[in-house]
Amino acid sequence: MRLIVGLGNPDPEYQWTPHNLGFMAIDELANRGGIRVERPEGKALVGRGKLAGEDVLLAKPQTYMNLSGISVRELLAKYELGPADLLVLWDEVQLPFGTIRIDRKGSGGSHNGPASVISALGTQDFARLRLGAGPEHPLSSRKEYVLRPMKKAELEVAAEMIGKAGDAVEMILEKGIEPAMNVFNRRKSLEAEADAPEQ
Repeated sequence: MRLIVGLGNPDPEYQWTPHNLGFMAIDELANRGGIRVERPEGKALVGRGKLAGEDVLLAKPQTYMNLSGISVRELLAKYELGPADLLVLWDEVQLPFGTIRIDRKGSGGSHNGPASVISALGTQDFARLRLGAGPEHPLSSRKEYVLRPMKKAELEVAAEMIGKAGDAVEMILEKGIEPAMNVFNRRKSLEAEADAPEQ
């Protein structure tokens, strides 16, 4: 079984903020698999089912972002899973808005959510899918930016990105992380090449 965790904040006021892109991605996966993510377990709302033919446990920690690791650790322990069975999705302001990036391990950067997961598990070796939330302009306050509701145009781009993330997760489950990285981590550069004027 694969534990797939989206990071976010549980209060309704944060529902449509960039910081909750991880929750939105879990909702997308739940829709695809007909899974209801509503059972309280391990300080999270969880739902169990099948996605891309694989057994999955979808989870949205209810601990707030900076304590997400507590929930992830409890769920892994309860289901006797390890970091190799984990996939975590979160927002990333270091990536352009609308892009995604898959990696098999790495630091959490300055993001409190993955930093909490790494601290709780004692390892950086778990798969992650980062959802690009970075604006085109410099940020005076990253905290204010990620915790403010997205505008209509941003929500439209976010919805497209979440759909792409759903495709990527299904490919990870079906074919493994390497093929998914080859397809989805290259897609943006290929699109940029296609849009470039001919010399």
